[in-house]
Amino acid sequence: MAEQILEGVNPTRMELLETRKKLTLAEKGHKLLEEKRDALVEKFFEVIEKRNTFLEEIDENFKDAFLSLIQAQMILGENKVNDVSYLSKDIGDIYFESDNIMGVKIPKINKKEIKPPTKPLYGFFETCAKLDDAHKKFSELSVRLLELAEIESGIKSLSIEIEKTKRRVNVLENTLIPKLFATIKYIEMQLEEREREDFFRRKRIKALMEAKRE
Repeated sequence: MAEQILEGVNPTRMELLETRKKLTLAEKGHKLLEEKRDALVEKFFEVIEKRNTFLEEIDENFKDAFLSLIQAQMILGENKVNDVSYLSKDIGDIYFESDNIMGVKIPKINKKEIKPPTKPLYGFFETCAKLDDAHKKFSELSVRLLELAEIESGIKSLSIEIEKTKRRVNVLENTLIPKLFATIKYIEMQLEEREREDFFRRKRIKALMEAKRE
């Protein structure tokens, strides 16, 4: 299979110099992109590990919170607990910002305005301690779930950037750099061929001139 070269190439010394410069830049870009890809992959797995640890903690928190809720339902009844749940206070407004991880913009939740209610809105005389426990635990979990959403968003952003970087590395490695090498080889061959033709032409002219003098 013939090697592909860049389109519209003139086999001149100037073009050869320009193509060599392009190759140098492409190789530098390829190296930098490979380093970026490897660093992003390393960071990606760090965040994955953090997410997995976080999920285990939240899973345990959920089990504990649901246990308190079930115990409260056993004491008060499901209908009573359901009625009281409508008295829950919201945790505050959520604002989105962005963080920067190795040049990748990661959505970040501003949690300064988020304040889980420390005291329930319902009266204590008609409820029980287990319901208070469930209220507190689920309020704390709501904030932790926002943190989990932030981590998941970071994973998604990093994975998108990794794929983009991989594609750029592949284009340089499998398309552009081979084309530049092939183009340089093509120009060099054309220039060598011209030099040979010029050499034989000069040699022939010299021989003709010598024969004429004789």
